[in-house]
This record gives sequence, C-alpha cells and structure tokens, in this order.
Amino acid sequence: MVTITERFLNYTKFDTQSSEEGTGCPSTQKQLVFAEYLKNELVAEGLQKVEMDANGYIYATLPANTDAEVPVVGFIAHMDTSPDCSGADIHPRIIRNYDGKDITLSEGIVSSPAKFPELLNHIGEDLIVTDGHTLLGADDKAGIAEIVQAMVYLQQHPEVKHGKIRIAFNPDEEIGMGAHLFDVGKFGCEFAYTIDGSEVGELEFENFNAASAKIHLNGCSVHPGYAKGKMVNAGRIATELVQMLPQDETPETTEGYEGFFHLTSIQGGCEKADVSFIIRDHNRLKFEQRKERMEEVVAVINAKYGDGVAVLDMNDQYYNMREKVEPMMYIIDMAKQAMEQAGVTPRIQAIRGGTDGAQLSFKGLPCPNIFAGGINFHGPYEFVPVQSMEKAMMTIVNICQALTK
Repeated sequence: MVTITERFLNYTKFDTQSSEEGTGCPSTQKQLVFAEYLKNELVAEGLQKVEMDANGYIYATLPANTDAEVPVVGFIAHMDTSPDCSGADIHPRIIRNYDGKDITLSEGIVSSPAKFPELLNHIGEDLIVTDGHTLLGADDKAGIAEIVQAMVYLQQHPEVKHGKIRIAFNPDEEIGMGAHLFDVGKFGCEFAYTIDGSEVGELEFENFNAASAKIHLNGCSVHPGYAKGKMVNAGRIATELVQMLPQDETPETTEGYEGFFHLTSIQGGCEKADVSFIIRDHNRLKFEQRKERMEEVVAVINAKYGDGVAVLDMNDQYYNMREKVEPMMYIIDMAKQAMEQAGVTPRIQAIRGGTDGAQLSFKGLPCPNIFAGGINFHGPYEFVPVQSMEKAMMTIVNICQALTK
C-alpha cells in the first residue's frame, strides 16, 4: 500500500497555485492537471462514482459495508495552494526524529524554534519541510492525502463498519471561491467536514463574518504651483481615510475573537486612487457595525471634498458557520471523540479566517473544520509532521465508524 507520506509527496509535485487574477474556474488551468491525476487515483484505489466536472470539482463515493441506517457523511479538501508563495518545483525533505534544533532548509535559510516555537511541539517526529524557496502545499494536499488514505484503510479493514461516505476535492479555496460552484445536491450528505485545519487537534466551527471594501477616490489634478482651491489629491485623501478607522483594530493588534479592518492595498496618485480593505468579526452585530463605520468614513470624505469623490464598493464574502453548526452539535462531539480515539487532544477554537466549510454551511451543508496537520502555511517555512497526517487519517476513520454505533 502507498503510505500517506508517499501519497502526500506525490501531490507536492503538482503546481496548483490559484490566482486572484484568474477569470474562470478554476482560476488556473494547472489545477485541472492535478484534478485529473486525483480522479484517476481514486478510480485506481477502488472508489466508486468518481467524477470530475468541467470546473475541476471531484466527487467520489465509498459505499457502505453495513446494512444499518447510517447518515451519509462527507470529507472535503482543496487542491489549490496559496498565491502568497510559489508552489512550483517544490523540493520536500523529511527530517527524521526531529531533535528540536535549527533546521537548515537551504544555504542561509534556517527554520528555527527561536522564530517558530511550534517546532518544539514535534520533537521526535518526522517533519516534512521545504527547501526554503517555495511553500510545501500541506494546505491542503495533506488534507487530500489523509482523506484518500482513510478511504483506502477502510477498504482494507472491512471489520470497520461504516455507512456511505462521500469525498470531494475542489479548486480555488485560497482565493475564496472554492465553495461557489460546489454542488451540494450532488454531494448528497447530511453533514461534512473540511480537512483543512493546521496544528494537530484543531477543531473549528466558528469563523469570521467577512466583507471586502474598495473605495474609489476621484481627485482633480492641477499644476501644484497653481493648485490652491482647485486640486483634490486622491492619494492624500486615501491616507486620510485610512487614519479615520480605528488604529487599534487591525490584524497586527488583535487576536482571539477580536475583529478588525485590514488595509490590503493603496494604489493611485493625485487624479485617481483605490483603497482596499477586508472587514472581519466573529460577532454578526459587530460585523454589521464595522460595515456601517466604513460607510460613515466614506460619507465624511464626501462631505469634506464633494459628492462622488469617494465611491464605496462593499460586498459580504462569507458568514460565521456557528449558527448553522450549533443545531447539530453532535457532529462536533463525534469529531472530538474520534480525535481522542486517535490519540489526539481536541482543541476547539475559532478560526481567524474562513474556510470552504463556512460557505457550504450556508448552502445547506453543515461543515466544521478538522486539522490537516500542516504548520506555517503559505510560506517557505511550512512543514507537516508525518505523525500528524496519520492522526488526521485515523480521525476520519473513527468518525466513519462512530456513525454506525
């Protein structure tokens, strides 16, 4: 049998980086190359009803091996890697029996516990690391490997009884589009889990409410020597607008359940400028208040400089899945028990971000998030312990078995 390590390393050979500049789905055609590979692998591993649609979404079934009435459960992971760091020509390496010391990834590039203390939580384990020039792709190819390996395990251990299981792999999660074309009806599950968390033990059913806000600023460019009373400097107004928002409510000043306004870009000059933010809060009321604050800031700018100087384009992106999961808290309790059976201490926490599961929950598929084991996602210091992947795989197996009891 292919080991989970071998399976994951095979997946890292594929560059599946998504792109916010893409105009179709998937946002990059190279994701379809990996999708085709996965489709063929699932067929070879004995999965049934394996299909890939035109957008690269893959669905497959492991039939029940019991006649008992069992809810259909799903497991989901995403194929793309982050646009934040190159995912091409990845050169992974396994550090056996990690000793807690600095790891030289390449000459002059060191992953050190002094900077990444989470390394010390994995002394004695086998760490898969990068060469320091690309990300690793454990987000979320580790999740894919764990789901596939769990399906193989269940087929090889018929004594482990389970109902019908559905699995799905989707593109473009990293750019917030992964759930948009996900066919919940076709998937046909009562609930599901994304295997897309980080550190071993993470179990998440709360996430941010999220919105994007882009302010288009229209200035008036005049020769600076004769500009008094005439010039409207869009670039300067952009900096003024940023300062009007709470300076202690940014990502670098908040944690836990604290929300924020995050400035993502300022572009332009005197004539035209664009300011982009993302708005986040776990509390729905506070989230709505943050959007109102953004509207108020734009109104102040227009009152000061003239109507139409600032034009706000604000859109909700996703909502906190908690309200959709809470009526079915037994799926959280079941995941906790499955982790404990796998030798994992569950750590329930709120995501300071979002997952495909958040959007899927609002499409009628309650979908909390379980750890995949990778750490330091989206950068060259990313790593994943082999033992964490194995525990995630067994957590999936244990969930499937628990539904028959």
